[in-house]
Amino acid sequence: DKAAQSLLNKLIRSNLVDNTNQVEVLQRDPTSPLYSVKSFEELRLKPQLLQGVYAMGFNRPSKIQENALPMMLAEPPQNLIAQSQSGTGKTAAFVLAMLSRVEPNNKFPQCLCLSPTYELALQTGKVIEQMGKFYPELNLAYAVRGNKLERGHKISEQIVIGTPGTVLDWCSKLKFIDPKRIKVFVLDEADVMIATQGHQDQSIRIQRMLPKDCQMLLFSATFEDSVWKFAEKVVPDPNIIKLKREEETLDTIKQYYVLCNSREEKFQALCNIYGAITIAQAMIFCHTRKTAGWLAGELSREGHQVALLSGEMMVEQRAAVIERFREGKEKVLVTTNVCARGIDVEQVSVVINFDLPVDKDGNPDNETYLHRIGRTGRFGKRGLAINMVDSKHSMNILNRIQEHFNKKIHKLDTDDLDEIEKITN
Repeated sequence: DKAAQSLLNKLIRSNLVDNTNQVEVLQRDPTSPLYSVKSFEELRLKPQLLQGVYAMGFNRPSKIQENALPMMLAEPPQNLIAQSQSGTGKTAAFVLAMLSRVEPNNKFPQCLCLSPTYELALQTGKVIEQMGKFYPELNLAYAVRGNKLERGHKISEQIVIGTPGTVLDWCSKLKFIDPKRIKVFVLDEADVMIATQGHQDQSIRIQRMLPKDCQMLLFSATFEDSVWKFAEKVVPDPNIIKLKREEETLDTIKQYYVLCNSREEKFQALCNIYGAITIAQAMIFCHTRKTAGWLAGELSREGHQVALLSGEMMVEQRAAVIERFREGKEKVLVTTNVCARGIDVEQVSVVINFDLPVDKDGNPDNETYLHRIGRTGRFGKRGLAINMVDSKHSMNILNRIQEHFNKKIHKLDTDDLDEIEKITN
């Protein structure tokens, strides 16, 4: 579920990710000078907004903010389509753009922000409240299911954030909002939005009610064709900011495999290397929730401190588990693929594939392999990946993974345990 994943990322991000991706900027008007800023002062923000930015702990703009903010704050306003992962500071960037355009003395909606779900809208709302806390005359309304207002009510809050269905009702049926007075329209998480039935249609209908000179800003973590087509319908004449794909490399990661004959033998092998791997922190990947639950239970019975991330947990529960792991309260996190997308824990130096990643047809899932073991060796540090092999079939999968990445995976011998301790120390 893309929306749950996105929410999880927001909940576990206490700070910006140091993104090494290069940013590519395509301007609508290639002749106009391209500005990027290295400090928030250069943006000439209202003093109370600058105060809000610093109070949130932003000392200097992130990669995406350096390029996006000058475009978003330019006069006359410019439209923007931007690609940005979670943790790159894009929410703060578009919130700053909205807060800069608001006329606080006008008591009617001037900025409209669409989020795919109620929970994601609340997260963005929190950023607006934090950044605007020295700007008391600015107010925020949530256009979400369950927020029932009297018919004929006119909204006096300058910023409205909500989900497409409710916002559409407030603009057309209930007339709480006059769309012709909206100056900034933000569509956040477009890739999550179009994965939800009806949202795409509702978003386009809202956009069509807005004035021609309304500033349109669209953000998406991914840019598949479907997202592009949607973005082009919603944002006329855009500037475009794209992240160049990070070349993920396995150069800093040592890869091993361990031969076993059964699930129980894999567990035994894991116990044998446990001491060597828990000097730092480790993530153990299983193919199913059932295996992950069994393994976490067995490890606990052996007296090991482990955390379990499982798909049936609420997003908030998952965030709490990751937080504990991050703080080092548990040294080992047992998880399935589903839960581990996009989790960045800087201290992870060992990844164990208790089950090798395969797709639904049983073929090697190379992308997931890279994604899993890429949890280690990040930020220029050395990492370690250990693969558990328990059958001819899984050996075949491992061989195909080796071929795909053109990287040798070595057999783990007891002599290697010293080497492992060196890597994890």
